[in-house]
Amino acid sequence: MDRVYRIGIDEVPKRLNLNDCEQLRLIFIVMPGVSADIPFEINIEKEGVELEILGLYLSPHSERVKFNITVRHMVGGSHSRQLFKGIVGGSARAEFDGLVYVAKGAQKTEAFQENHSLLLDNGATVETHPQLEIYADDVKCSHGATSGYLNPDELFYMRSRGIPEAEARKLQMISFVSPVISHLNETMQNQIISRL
Repeated sequence: MDRVYRIGIDEVPKRLNLNDCEQLRLIFIVMPGVSADIPFEINIEKEGVELEILGLYLSPHSERVKFNITVRHMVGGSHSRQLFKGIVGGSARAEFDGLVYVAKGAQKTEAFQENHSLLLDNGATVETHPQLEIYADDVKCSHGATSGYLNPDELFYMRSRGIPEAEARKLQMISFVSPVISHLNETMQNQIISRL
């Protein structure tokens, strides 16, 4: 089951419990002009659960966006994956606090967590805190985070092929967010691409 939450438009629950081989993909979208503090907890309470959480935040001005995501694997034999991507410019600030908790005895858990941000201006700020808290020894878990600017070599390459700078920058941004927006319907993809 897919659930898409457009922050600022949709009411977002604070907590979910997953049981009995449930499969869930959550997608959080924060569009330009929206500031938000998004706390969210998911407890995985039965084996066989498949969870994917995707997030996208586009903050080009002075927005303040904070995600505080906790995924608790209370039993083994379940999988979770988190991927959050954001583009931050102007004087905007984005923060990601993520915790993957694996309980004692939750063997055969697989959990992966990533947060990647693209900075468009020197005044933009990104802070990221991916965390793992693991009390089982037969697991596959990882986390990672990056933040950086548009790649000048890619920009130069596209410019040398006759692509105008504004279009080349937009193509770089589309490529950056595509792992998240590829899971959305065509109408929502077009809305996001038009705002880049």
